[in-house]
Amino acid sequence: MTGWAFFLAALITFLLSHAIPVRPGVRGRLIETLGRRGYFAGYSALSLLVLAWLIVAAAQAPYVEVIPPFAIFRWAPLLVMPVVCWLAVAGLSIQNPFSFGGMGHRAFDPENPGILRTTRHPILAALMLWAGAHLLANGSLSHVILFGLFAGFAVMGMALIDRRKAREMGMEWTRLSRNTARFSLRPPRPWPRRWVWLTSIAIFMVLLHLHASVIGLSPLP
Repeated sequence: MTGWAFFLAALITFLLSHAIPVRPGVRGRLIETLGRRGYFAGYSALSLLVLAWLIVAAAQAPYVEVIPPFAIFRWAPLLVMPVVCWLAVAGLSIQNPFSFGGMGHRAFDPENPGILRTTRHPILAALMLWAGAHLLANGSLSHVILFGLFAGFAVMGMALIDRRKAREMGMEWTRLSRNTARFSLRPPRPWPRRWVWLTSIAIFMVLLHLHASVIGLSPLP
């Protein structure tokens, strides 16, 4: 199986692998069988494998130009990825009652929400920016579908999670979220600690170094 058939198979598998295991009935049975830790470990491993397949399939699909390969668009990932890394690390470094990803130990303070003042969904915001930047730099039809899917997932995910959390939290939603935003240009308050910045830079440099060998294409314009 090659070309568009290979890409279509990977795309359908990716969508099904993210739609079926999270359905309440299926999710409950899988957790009962595998345990919560086993379920999340298995789901994460499956997601990464299917994602790798989808990326390879997109690269091997026949080239159909959608966005012209302007030289300036090659700069988009290089300029945006440091922000992506920073958002992801900052989002993981704090507690987040509004979205997934928060692993911090310090309790959430609605008066000083940190990165959540910029976005309640730092991980999804990072995904959205990553996808948008790579869509510009890879304007073939298969990559537009691939990165457009991720960007759309991130945007819709923000709205859906906000709606679900507001329903679950009731009046607490209004109190806790008053100084946060779904996605904005407002600076964090307070700014992330120094180690967040240093970790973000380190991750960006590692990604920059490994990109050519792993993806097969230099990220440099």
